[in-house]
Amino acid sequence: MTADIDIRAGRLAAGDYAANFGDLHPLLADHEARLAAERCLFCYDPPCQTACPTAIDVPLFIRQIATGNRLGAAKTILAANPLGAMCARVCPTETLCQEACVRTAEGEPVEIGRLQRYATEPVIDGSRPLFRRAPPTGHSVAVVGAGPAGLACAHRLAVAGHDVTIFEARPKPGGLDEYGIASYKATDDIAQREVAWLLSVGGITLKAGAALGRDVTLAELRSTFDAVFLGLGLQAVNGLGLDDRGIAGIEDAVAFIARLREAQAEGRLDTVPVGRRVVVIGGGMTAIDAAVQAKKLGAEEVTLVYRRGPEAMGASRFEQELALTEGVAIRHFARPAALLADEGRLTGVEFCQTRIEDGRLADGDDLFVLPADMLLRAIGQAFAPAALDGAADVIALDGGRIAVDAERRTSLERVYAGGDCIAGGSDLTVVAVEDGKIAAAAIDRMLKGSVAAAAE
Repeated sequence: MTADIDIRAGRLAAGDYAANFGDLHPLLADHEARLAAERCLFCYDPPCQTACPTAIDVPLFIRQIATGNRLGAAKTILAANPLGAMCARVCPTETLCQEACVRTAEGEPVEIGRLQRYATEPVIDGSRPLFRRAPPTGHSVAVVGAGPAGLACAHRLAVAGHDVTIFEARPKPGGLDEYGIASYKATDDIAQREVAWLLSVGGITLKAGAALGRDVTLAELRSTFDAVFLGLGLQAVNGLGLDDRGIAGIEDAVAFIARLREAQAEGRLDTVPVGRRVVVIGGGMTAIDAAVQAKKLGAEEVTLVYRRGPEAMGASRFEQELALTEGVAIRHFARPAALLADEGRLTGVEFCQTRIEDGRLADGDDLFVLPADMLLRAIGQAFAPAALDGAADVIALDGGRIAVDAERRTSLERVYAGGDCIAGGSDLTVVAVEDGKIAAAAIDRMLKGSVAAAAE
């Protein structure tokens, strides 16, 4: 089995990168937003609000847009979701609020996501903080991880008057929003602009490049701060179960996306190498984002392969259709069986056809080969207990992730957690934000309760 092995950068003309990685959905103009808002029926018991994990009052902010109160709409959104600007771009609204919209019965729901972006976009330039801190409480909280959960928690606690210090292992804050989202969904440095706006409320100190276990320990944080919130995310990437040692051309999709985002921020997308024939393994949003961006970088053939049918894919139907529109081929009911290489470089992937048998996935008898010089793995991530800095034996785990109660308390006193690192955690930004909000409310009650108890 041979293939033309050709992984390189600069496949496209300079102008093509800007065009290919431009905004997926441009910002609505004023008149477009008004027309879109006027389609809302302003339901008495709005199913769209129930479908939103952060419970944004959707009819209210849309009504505010319809009446020309754009700033009021932004405050309504950000009061419920402090990362509402980014969520407007990356939330799978087609399976959340817009799917629940009563207008869907007519064929087209209200464009809630685009209206949310319209409302929040001009606010996060930092000139309008919208929220003021309560008087200082004298309490301090450590937040580990500057992803959506940690940022939401920090913002809520700072508004309540507590002093917050965020410890982030990476050079930039933002977590998934900064490193794990497709570049064409996060144009104009939106993740960092939103973080800057969020921090502008005051009372939050960000320590980037500070990793738990390397630069600070959980024991130190517990002894120094009144409470700790863990928003550690996921650190490990699931493997294919195949021996890929010594084979060049194989990469984790999350690392590929992170390199793209860094290159986009520095205006050098033409330096990101991509193969001629790219195979992506997986069926979630990361797989779609990696496949679409490989195509946008100039790959001639990109094939996404998933072991089950389209209805079982983690990516929404909209995202699947987007991939097809961008020229990505999607093959279902197949799993990788072997990697083919020539002189240490990937030349193809052998797949085994699968089928559903008695409700379970089973291998078939047919094999096929896809020529490939680049393979991107996107089959999920896992929590690494080692990230707990030796406290894994103290903090209870559930299914390999941190166990928490309804208020996001861990089994360790004064330690809370949220986002992807907790049991049942989702890889959605909006769900992580809600975790951070819930934990912040619980921490605030605990701290204020301790003050009341001390006064008695």
